[in-house]
Amino acid sequence: MEDFLKPVYIDAFDLDDAWFQCLSQILEKGYIYTVTRGSYQGQRRLEFDFVTVQVHKPEHQIIPLMPEGCGIPPPTSMEYIQSYLSYLLTGSKTATEDYTYGERLIEPKIRTEEIIDGKMMIKEMPLNCNQIEEVIRIYKEEGFGTNQAIMEIGMPSDIKLTDPPCLRLIDTRVRYGKLHFILYFRSWDLWGGFPSNLGGLELVKQYMAGEIGVENGEIIACSKGLHLYEYAWEYAKIRTKKTDLKIG
Repeated sequence: MEDFLKPVYIDAFDLDDAWFQCLSQILEKGYIYTVTRGSYQGQRRLEFDFVTVQVHKPEHQIIPLMPEGCGIPPPTSMEYIQSYLSYLLTGSKTATEDYTYGERLIEPKIRTEEIIDGKMMIKEMPLNCNQIEEVIRIYKEEGFGTNQAIMEIGMPSDIKLTDPPCLRLIDTRVRYGKLHFILYFRSWDLWGGFPSNLGGLELVKQYMAGEIGVENGEIIACSKGLHLYEYAWEYAKIRTKKTDLKIG
């Protein structure tokens, strides 16, 4: 019998609910495979074929709630998300980083390699484009009837990076008096990355909505790579009370 991809749709109230539902669904519908290229090569992942997560009130509960006495570590915290917010809203990066999401949003640069005096040199050309401020300007000055207010993280040259960006697109829409984010992740760690990424992006959305002069809206996130590494399978079963499931 021929197999086809099995997309999953998650309809969630807030970010805590979205994380919990994704954990529950991936335990039942995830595909197990071994990573042959990329982060944690050789380890096994449990992954959705494709998932769409719609979060109606992401501001209601941003971080996952952990039952008292459950005995598993929380995947993130508000302190971490607040520090992650500075990562998203500044262009600074360390000498060992090829990029940061903040750099791509605030101070994007094109990196080129040139051989000078027999040495490979990396040069960066600023694009002089603050995407967050430009999206705010578009909506404030030109109205809400546009599909052009999209912020891009990915670049074609990322295919050559050892660790290309997981988050590729932050699309936006103002409708029904609210600013909404539509996100695409090429790969996405469900246990720790999902709550931290969405928590930080939710704070960015709140900031942008305030600057535009509209209400804060929904998040719709899509990915063909939302996954759990093997170390987190037991955590997920404990959190969702599905300890009787046989995985792996």
